[in-house]
Amino acid sequence: MRPSRIVRQWLPFSLLALGGMWLVAMLAHGWGERRELSQQATQSRQQLDLHARALEQLVDRYRALPQVLALDPELRAAVAGPLDHALQQRLNRRLEEANHTARASTLTLIDRDGIAIAASNWREPGSNVGERYGFRPYVGQAFSEGHGRFYGIGVTTGVPGYFLSELIRDDAGEPLGVVVIKIEVSAVEREWLRLDGTMLVSDTHGVIFLATEDDWRYRTLRPLDAATRRGMADTRQYGLQPLQPMSASVRTTLADDARLVRIDAPARAGEQLWASAPLQESGWTLHLLRDVGPPVAAAARQAATAAGIAWLAAVLLAMFMVQRRRMVALRLRSRAELEALVQQHARELRSARDGLLEAAQGADSGLSRQLDHLPQGVVIIDADLRVAAWNRRYVELFRFPPDFIQVGRPIEDVFRYNAQRGLLGPGPVEDAIQRRLEHLRSGTPHTRESEKEDGTVLEIRGNPLPDGGFVTSYADITSYKAAARELRSLADALERRIADRTADLEQARQDAVEANRYKTRFVAAAVHDLLQPLNAARMFLSALRSRLQDGEQRDLSRHVDAALASQDAILTSLLDISRMEARTQQVDIRDFALAPLLDALAREFGILATARGSTLRHVPTRLAVRSDEALLRRVLQNLLSNAVRYTPRGRILLGCRRAGDDVRIEVWDTGPGIPRSRQREIFEEFRRLDDGGDSVGSGLGLAIVDRIARLLGHGIGLRSRIGAGSVFSVTVPRAQAVPVQAPPAATDAGPASATTSPLQGCTVWCLDDDAQSCAAARAMLERWGCNVPLAAGANAARSAARRGDAPDLVLLDLHLGKDSGPDVFAALVAAWGSTTQVILLTGDRSDAAQALARNRGWHYLPKPVRPPALRALMSQLLLRAA
Repeated sequence: MRPSRIVRQWLPFSLLALGGMWLVAMLAHGWGERRELSQQATQSRQQLDLHARALEQLVDRYRALPQVLALDPELRAAVAGPLDHALQQRLNRRLEEANHTARASTLTLIDRDGIAIAASNWREPGSNVGERYGFRPYVGQAFSEGHGRFYGIGVTTGVPGYFLSELIRDDAGEPLGVVVIKIEVSAVEREWLRLDGTMLVSDTHGVIFLATEDDWRYRTLRPLDAATRRGMADTRQYGLQPLQPMSASVRTTLADDARLVRIDAPARAGEQLWASAPLQESGWTLHLLRDVGPPVAAAARQAATAAGIAWLAAVLLAMFMVQRRRMVALRLRSRAELEALVQQHARELRSARDGLLEAAQGADSGLSRQLDHLPQGVVIIDADLRVAAWNRRYVELFRFPPDFIQVGRPIEDVFRYNAQRGLLGPGPVEDAIQRRLEHLRSGTPHTRESEKEDGTVLEIRGNPLPDGGFVTSYADITSYKAAARELRSLADALERRIADRTADLEQARQDAVEANRYKTRFVAAAVHDLLQPLNAARMFLSALRSRLQDGEQRDLSRHVDAALASQDAILTSLLDISRMEARTQQVDIRDFALAPLLDALAREFGILATARGSTLRHVPTRLAVRSDEALLRRVLQNLLSNAVRYTPRGRILLGCRRAGDDVRIEVWDTGPGIPRSRQREIFEEFRRLDDGGDSVGSGLGLAIVDRIARLLGHGIGLRSRIGAGSVFSVTVPRAQAVPVQAPPAATDAGPASATTSPLQGCTVWCLDDDAQSCAAARAMLERWGCNVPLAAGANAARSAARRGDAPDLVLLDLHLGKDSGPDVFAALVAAWGSTTQVILLTGDRSDAAQALARNRGWHYLPKPVRPPALRALMSQLLLRAA
């Protein structure tokens, strides 16, 4: 090859290599500069933080001394009263000794006029004693804020320092004087001389007062206005020192509050790294000025050199790889030419064998005709990985050219041909071919799907042959995949529709729950409001009955009382149902004996049954159950009330029996019976049987039984025969035997005469927000002989309350309009100066209201109030108080 051709061939490559090396070196040079500057800025900020803490620790070490001296009795006495010479000398020595111990510069005691009356430097010619320092800021700060701080040049000594002051107060807190300590910070400047760079400290006005180089001291970082200069002159902060401005321009802003600047005054060569750190308490700012030109330049050179070397290494490696590829290509081309020459000379010698081979191929290809009926494309490969047989569908699927598929052709050629058309997928072609050849050699069955560029999807199944070789089938499943995609899209659409319908149903359910909750609250509020006039009616009726003498009129009043009692039962049942629907009913599950409960119910309903002409028998038991005793009592009360109502002349039986691990409590009656078609219906609200019984029932008793049983998890049973009677039962979990407590001894609660009644002459207040209830209560209580000075609402009660005039008893409603009964009673107790007994009369039958009464030591009666029960409770409380 000619030298000129070699030069033309390698010249562009050489120019590209050199140009790339220069570009990479420049980029690395800039990156090295930025990286080194960032490291230098971080290092400078760390040094500043370290020295900032050291400076703050120096100030903190002396901070407590003036605070302690401000509490010294002798110093307080000195600035409070007249000062004689002996006391002044003693104070001077005291401050001198304290200053010597603390190793400060000066300790000074200043009176309220700003005159130094004692100082630790009293022996020196420039003593502070007798000097006036009231114009110094640290004196004014101490009198106004209690303490002060100030840096400046000493007025008397001419030595700069940091002044800390503390106010001295008398016992009443009045200011007496100020004690001041002066700290010389020049030692800090000497320690900073060992630093690599220039350390500066500036005040809040930007005046540099500490510096490791003299030409930086008393320079201003920014222009000072006239007011600032006048204030410095008045306080003589820097004495007669001239304040010269600094001149600098910022070239680059870096991280960590650092910047690269060029300084003209005082003159500095090159660019300087300027880092700053504020001191929070004093308002000062620390500055570190460093010449980072040499290290930055060295780092940039190192980065550029390393990048250039790496680029040259990469270029040489690329040149080596290109040359090697060319050599490989040259060897392959020479080999191909040699093989072609050999084949050309050997073709004439093999003409006879070629004829035999063609005959053999024709014989072997007979298998393809047997495979032509298959809808899949099929190819058979022998043990040497050569094509042995195929069918027409295989050639059609892959669109092979005529005579390309032949017996004896290596399957590797077929794979390579398909790879050139992109049918083997992405990635290196040779790797894909070798992977498939290794799979055929291993003889592993496989099934997979492949999608061609035209969208055709093939299902490929391969299985090994017993004597070696492999058979592979190719099925066109494009229509099947399209149908599957359509099914998936339909399924997705169906899922979305189901999700939308589910969301709509959930919203409807929430709306229904909210509507039910609103209905429950409305029922509870309505029942509470209806109980108020019902309570007043029963009180008016009680007062009226005592004045009726005619027997027929008294019978009429009893009928009215019975009607009001039935209305009371209906409202109470509605309130219970609303409470259970709102899930506010409290449940107290525990173990208890059944005997006391069944005995009490038998006595109570036995009297009612006898009055109606029937008999009630009770079978005693020793069993114990696990349930809520109050709610179970309510269930049995409703079942017994139902049995008494529908058995006017017959027999009723109350008893229980074991049922495995449970106890079944049963109520038998000989009433008219219940048809099977209506046995489920009677447990609904306001459903009553028209045949038999009276017309008093509300149709809510069995509905409440059903809800309480579901709340407690108890089973309700019913067996009935027309004309023979019914059996209602409730199944309760059985518990271990529980000791039965003896009932309290009965006391004689017979009516007392008017002259011996404890209610006679007692003072009672009635607090209710309903005017009719107040009037009814007043009439009833006055009939009982009570003195009722007040029966009104909350505002009238507050106005009538007088200290020492508390009543004997208060009948209190829980809700008094906008006020709460307990809050109003607390205000009355504060006005009376003492407390009294309380009976809480309210239509709120919740457990929370009853718990409120128990916690406050009050007694609770639900509205509408039964007058005999109220009279008995009032008599009991008054007798107990007496």
